[in-house]
Amino acid sequence: MTIPVAVEPPVSLRWHRNLAARCAAGTARLLIKLPPRRLRQVLAIASRGARPATPGEALDARQAVVSVSLRCAGQGCLQRSVATALLCRSRGRWPDWCTGFRTRPFRAHAWIEADGAAVGEPEDMTLFHTVISVRGRTAPNRAGRRTPPLSDGPAPGGTD
Repeated sequence: MTIPVAVEPPVSLRWHRNLAARCAAGTARLLIKLPPRRLRQVLAIASRGARPATPGEALDARQAVVSVSLRCAGQGCLQRSVATALLCRSRGRWPDWCTGFRTRPFRAHAWIEADGAAVGEPEDMTLFHTVISVRGRTAPNRAGRRTPPLSDGPAPGGTD
């Protein structure tokens, strides 16, 4: 079964931003061949020490990635999300990287979030259940502890 996908329009990039986006897309192409657990580990290591990406920074990185890679501009959501996260990381930032699914109709997807909202996604992402994510560091909670940057889905005892 094929699903028609509209290719996202490219944006004009300066040569150094174009090169960085191409490197991120190429690296992502290699990383997505890893098993999910190993990919998550690699991205968790990459996210260490980075500040959270703003929605604008994450969107700029996403637009750069889809401008240099036809696969990222089309159906390659996993490569697009990994490349976007890596491009943000090259500037010292990290968006929340997520993968998940929805049930009706069934669809698996990978995306990035900033400030708790999906970035650049045309559909309602609240319908998706997050299965694997690598979250950036967050502000301390009331107990003074930071939320861990690595997540395997909903918290124990959830209804999902």
